[in-house]
Amino acid sequence: MACGCRRSAAGRWRRSPTSRCGPATCGSSPTPSPELTSPRLIKSHLPYRFLPSDLHNGDSKVIYMARNPKDLVVSYYQFHRSLRTMSYRGTFQEFCRRFMNDKLGYGSWFEHVQEFWEHRMDSNVLFLKYEDMHRDLVTMVEQLARFLGVSCDKTQLEALTEHCHQLVDQCCNAEALPVGRGRVGLWKDIFTVSMNEKFDLVYKQKMGKCDLTFDFYL
Repeated sequence: MACGCRRSAAGRWRRSPTSRCGPATCGSSPTPSPELTSPRLIKSHLPYRFLPSDLHNGDSKVIYMARNPKDLVVSYYQFHRSLRTMSYRGTFQEFCRRFMNDKLGYGSWFEHVQEFWEHRMDSNVLFLKYEDMHRDLVTMVEQLARFLGVSCDKTQLEALTEHCHQLVDQCCNAEALPVGRGRVGLWKDIFTVSMNEKFDLVYKQKMGKCDLTFDFYL
């Protein structure tokens, strides 16, 4: 996920959080939207290279959340199954194979995450991991506050962290979603031994030169 927050009065941006954009289909910047006031938050699945130039130039801040790909592909599969507009009725094995071969709607996850990882040291980029949110939410909230330049006293920080805990719990346990879609280690419930071995091989091939690591167990 990437989001941009701009404080200038000019050129406000809008993009639908559910728009299906991928490297092969979406090369244009979001369209101006005068009704959005500053500061603004825009959720996007765009690769780094397709983000507006303001983000590349450091005029806006980018928060990128990465999740371990085994849990991600399970959640992604369940998401496709839950939406009538997707109409996906294939097996998880088929879906996972498409994920490993970069054949899904948003393009290659492996390229996407590595591209943002390469910019993690940019002053306007904050690269976060989903598993760290589960491990130590307080530290992540503090990190976000510093990055966004927001001052919080102890009471405010505790209240904000508790609110975030509730949101995380809702994502993990909401009745409207497949049970446990937000928990860490979700992949163990559906991956077979052979699938896991194949996935590990593809992961090593496509991420071998990258020093980004993920926690697959908590």
